[in-house]
Parts: sequence; structure tokens; C-alpha cells
Amino acid sequence: MAGFHVRSVLVTGSNRGIGLELIKRFIGKPNPPEVIFATCRDPEGVRAQELKNLASKHPNVVILQLVSGMEPTRAYKQSRILSPETTDSASIKAAAIKAEAHLGGTGLNLLINNAGVMPPSTLESATPEDMLSVYNTNVVGPLLVTQAFLPLLKKAAQGSNQKGMSCSKAAIVNISTVLGSIEKTPETFSFMPVVSYRCSKAALNMLTKCQSMGYKQDGILCSALHPGWVKTELGSAQADLTVDESVSGLIKVICELSEKHHGVLMSWEGNTLPW
Repeated sequence: MAGFHVRSVLVTGSNRGIGLELIKRFIGKPNPPEVIFATCRDPEGVRAQELKNLASKHPNVVILQLVSGMEPTRAYKQSRILSPETTDSASIKAAAIKAEAHLGGTGLNLLINNAGVMPPSTLESATPEDMLSVYNTNVVGPLLVTQAFLPLLKKAAQGSNQKGMSCSKAAIVNISTVLGSIEKTPETFSFMPVVSYRCSKAALNMLTKCQSMGYKQDGILCSALHPGWVKTELGSAQADLTVDESVSGLIKVICELSEKHHGVLMSWEGNTLPW
């Protein structure tokens, strides 16, 4: 961990849960990033108040509005199949432009695609609207965010003197889940079916693997991380881990990511999980 020197990091879904705790941990590091981009859907909303308080005390925290998906409660009210426009690509591009201005030509070292949704769904209850809304947030969102910030990631990689791959150089970390592991499904399905979520995270795992193939020549590390079952708004109060426990593990894993973890799904404990 001693060699972990990230100048800039961006975390999506930073106003609560794992995303907010990641921001706090980066702030609290002995060598904190010079720029910490924290994105959320509504920076002026009540749900972003804690994040705004952090930013007011720490000048290196920059809040960016970024809509990478659709709130599931809205999705359920739709009487038609959702279109790709429910992901606000304009807000993503605008966030990338603002980030570039803050970075002053140095590029972005670490992108953490954390924003996601997990509405209840079973094989019997899942609807086209539910499936497409969750896929839109959990897969299309990370895809578009990565596309928008890719030039900054490439710039960071090109400007680095480091050999090999690491988050200190340039990296994409997608927050996924073991529930998206096809091989592990027999072990996990009975206690948590959440079909739309599982399918979307399996797709996110494939996206991660594709990114690892496509961006390898650019020197950009690409990994997926399983944070565990966490006591958050998404994970429920019955979950095994506190946010603190999960993020402590995630930060340790992120700090130690290297070329051998490129294109790999790992747990918050640092164990490699099967796709």
C-alpha cells in the first residue's frame, strides 16, 4: 500500500452508502488524492447534504452532477419499455468536461463505477420495464461513464512513468457482485434471487472483461470488485457487513491491484471470484 499514490479519483454514486464511504476513506488517507471527484444525481438535494458538508471542509473534493441511470421508483411507474435516453449521456459528458478543467491536463488515475440499483424481482415478478431500468443503470451507465472519461484515463496512463498496471497509473474499477457470477449462482440464488440485479451484474462482469481486453494496450487496469452483502439502502439492514467493514476491505484491495488482477472479479477480502 505504500506505493499507492493516486493524484485523482472519481467515484459515481457518492452521496450515500459505499460511494460516500469511499470518498471519506480517500480523504482520510495519509497521502490523499489531490482531486476527488464525487458524483451524484442531485448535488443540491437533501440526500447529498452529507457529501456537500464533506466538500465544504475538504477543497480537494469536487462534486459533479452525473445521471448514469434512472431511479427504480420512476421506472416502475412507466407503462412502456424504457429507452436508452433514460441514461442522461449529456450529464455524463458535461461532468467529464468539468473534470478535465479541474485536472489541468494531468488525466484521471482512477475511475470507480459504483452507482447501482437492486430492486426486488423474481422470475415470476420481473417485467420488461424492471429489467431494462436496472440494466440501464447497472450496465449502460458504467459503459457511458467510462467512454466519457476514457480520454482522461489514457492521458494519465501516458503521463505515468510507472511500469505495469496499477490504480496509481490508470484504472477502471467496476463495483459488481458475486451475485453476478454464473458459476456461483447455485450457492447464492435461494437466499437472494433478485433476478434483474443478477442479470445486470453478470453483464457488468462481461463489460469489465471486455474493457480489460480493449484497454490493455493503453495500460489501463480494469477490474470488478464484490463489496460483500452490505448494510446499505441497497443491501438491506439484514446484510452481513457494515459499510465501514466493506469499504475498509475494498480500499485495501484497490491499493494492491496490479497487472495480475487485470480482467478479474475480486471480493472485498481480496479473493478471486469465478465469472
